[in-house]
Amino acid sequence: MTRAKPLPANLPENSFTLGRARSLGLRRSRLRAKDLLIPSREIRLRRDAEPDLAERCRPYLDLLPDAFLSHVTAARLHGLPLPRLLQAEPTIHLSRASTLAVPRRRNVTGHRLLLEPGELTVCSGLPVTSLARTLLDLSTVLSLEDLVAAGDWVISEHQRNFGSRRTALLPVEELRRYVSAKAGVPGLPRLRAAVGLMRVGVDSPPETRIRLLLGRAGLPEFTPNTAILDETGDPALWVDLGCRQYRTCIEYDGAHHLTPAQQSRDHHRDLLTHQLGWHQVRINKFDVAQGPEWVVGKVRQALVRGGWTP
Repeated sequence: MTRAKPLPANLPENSFTLGRARSLGLRRSRLRAKDLLIPSREIRLRRDAEPDLAERCRPYLDLLPDAFLSHVTAARLHGLPLPRLLQAEPTIHLSRASTLAVPRRRNVTGHRLLLEPGELTVCSGLPVTSLARTLLDLSTVLSLEDLVAAGDWVISEHQRNFGSRRTALLPVEELRRYVSAKAGVPGLPRLRAAVGLMRVGVDSPPETRIRLLLGRAGLPEFTPNTAILDETGDPALWVDLGCRQYRTCIEYDGAHHLTPAQQSRDHHRDLLTHQLGWHQVRINKFDVAQGPEWVVGKVRQALVRGGWTP
């Protein structure tokens, strides 16, 4: 069997439009060779390629220069935490102005959006909806809890005496102003409810989910990124979630806590937390798998030891 001729070196590495290929002198027969896939009309993808999301999207925008990326696709490019199925969503969300036709092609979910100034930005060199607008559009497809988790990640910031400083991608006050100025947009009531539940300082979606779970169970509120003070009044350490009134704190142990080095550091933190008079609860994915009642029960016991009366 005759092997296809090598593609030009100046052709985009993974995916490209037929217009770009023809401009480099490639013939129709070469563009139908078996080493190329056809994800959508006028687009080719190298069969052995593993393009990232931005590379997959770029040819669609080359064909529709007045379009932009939105909804789940914009969220993924911004890096927002999403449910697993949406993180692996095969389709691309492509939008155009409300006065133009909806994009319709294979592997594309098309939308028409009326954007206001400031609701469009650039990610990986591609036009995408802003963080605030992306959260608004996500509110039509995400559950309230998933929306709060995404929002907590966007507004998270902290300054601690260890590690690097974290700056909010979108300050919470700016998000609140954005939401209060909006009217008559699908999903707005859910986003308003989510903003009311968002808290600054969260480091991971599991922390958000645990905090919301405890709130639904009627337990006292836990604050993200709580400082535990020493006898001089200075922060001795920070905990993922803390209830200062009942001196109870929660640490969520992700996969990195399984290393020997991290376990040693955790042991030192546990001793210090106890010495400072706090009641600590460690929760991991195995606890979460036991169900809400298990998690709530563990935290309730610690709160009672701290003086809380259910």
